[in-house]
Amino acid sequence: MKQFGTIFNFELKSYFSNKVFVGITIFLVVIIAILMFFPRFVDVIPEEEEPTENLPIMLVAGDIPSSVMESISDTFSNYNVVFSDESVESMSKKIANDEAECGFVFSGYSICSYIVNNISMYDNNIALASELISESFRFDKLSESGLTKEESLNILTYEPEIETVSSGKNQRDNFFYTYIMIFALYIVILMYGQMVTMSVATEKSSRAMELLITSAKPVSMMFGKVIAACIAGFVQLVAIFGAALLFFNINKSYWADDEIINSIFDMPFDLFIYMLIFFILGFLIYAFLYGAMGSTVSKLEDVNTQVMPVQIMFIIMFFVVMFSLGSGNSDNLLMKICSFIPLTSPMAMFTRIAMTSVPLYEIIISIVILILTAFAIGVLSARIYRAGVLMYGNPPKFSTVIKNVFKGK
Repeated sequence: MKQFGTIFNFELKSYFSNKVFVGITIFLVVIIAILMFFPRFVDVIPEEEEPTENLPIMLVAGDIPSSVMESISDTFSNYNVVFSDESVESMSKKIANDEAECGFVFSGYSICSYIVNNISMYDNNIALASELISESFRFDKLSESGLTKEESLNILTYEPEIETVSSGKNQRDNFFYTYIMIFALYIVILMYGQMVTMSVATEKSSRAMELLITSAKPVSMMFGKVIAACIAGFVQLVAIFGAALLFFNINKSYWADDEIINSIFDMPFDLFIYMLIFFILGFLIYAFLYGAMGSTVSKLEDVNTQVMPVQIMFIIMFFVVMFSLGSGNSDNLLMKICSFIPLTSPMAMFTRIAMTSVPLYEIIISIVILILTAFAIGVLSARIYRAGVLMYGNPPKFSTVIKNVFKGK
């Protein structure tokens, strides 16, 4: 235990004294602070209305119903709407010469022509004009039938009251923080797993490992390195997300109308606990694998090649979860299977818990499998670590390393 404590303290101090680690953490906290305080700055700084003469010109001509004429300027508020009696040919020339950006020619309650040079991917003018004409047509017809203006508006703007009763989870409310947590787990495992690999490979390349491996137990060395990396990653995440939560609460009133931001910071406490459990166990499993792979390389240039199988496996898991999350069906058969496979369950089971109703016994089984697997992979990785760090020259085949492990070499 003393050896573990010594290695753990050394590795943890190396993370917290690393200028890059500290710098990235501070940088991300500052960026989050700016984003969280942004609405306050926007609210303090008065918005200057853009003069209508600086807005692009929209020409409108033809037989325009009075109700359309009254509302068209409000509908196209990002244009300087100019009414004219020009022909289609005359309007086309002006638009071609950049004297106007676009134009409509009406024929009663229909559009004869929409004139524009280049139709943008985001051009929704036709849809807006169509909606305006439809509303005006219905309003005018109701008025002609003897209804007052208020009665017509009540009919056109009527919305039924619907009460939603759900016995499960609201996926729309949970989607955004689930997505962020899965993505954070993905980034942290890749980043810190690579750090563990590089740490082991660097020590081996300096031949200092021959001394270390004879003075400390491999299990203590492997667990010390991995748990130190886990704690460092966890502290960094707490600093970043804790700062985000703090700054959000300071500016909560300014985010009141933003449903997405509010849903992100409205994570239930029990789901937060599950997130921590699956994050820690998933991190440990992959960090042990990364450390074992790092011990089998002889040169730093071989690190990426050696860890590629682990990275590919992890990336496949990430995309399976993301596609299921995006499809709206996070409880499909593939996700259920992945929920009990240790290499995929940290993301798959957490996603199912967040987005669907999962029986408690399934969650317990998944967590127990993860704990047992993390410990088993940790012990196996320590043995691979002992066998691999003493092998120099060309990167050994994984089968050779396994043989040496079971031979006790």
